[in-house]
Amino acid sequence: MRSRYSAFVVRDEPYLLRTWAPETRPGEVDFDPSLRWRGLEIRETTDGSAFHGQGTVTFVARFTHGGEEGALHERSRFTRHEGAWVYVDGDFVE
Repeated sequence: MRSRYSAFVVRDEPYLLRTWAPETRPGEVDFDPSLRWRGLEIRETTDGSAFHGQGTVTFVARFTHGGEEGALHERSRFTRHEGAWVYVDGDFVE
């Protein structure tokens, strides 16, 4: 999760696509040039150890967009694909 957040910060599309599950991976990542990521807080994790095939990460990612501060609060699902953890999808948390 932290590496994907960092990839969003620096707009590293190849890394993001490589760490996205093939069944949910988009053709490209649409970066908003006016969005600036400001910090990541991991709130909770479930499973995800070397002994698991799936796991979740609940996080809050803070950003600034058009001079306004905001936050993305999501519970992301990850799975193993060819031995590596990949992002599947996520649900927004209120």
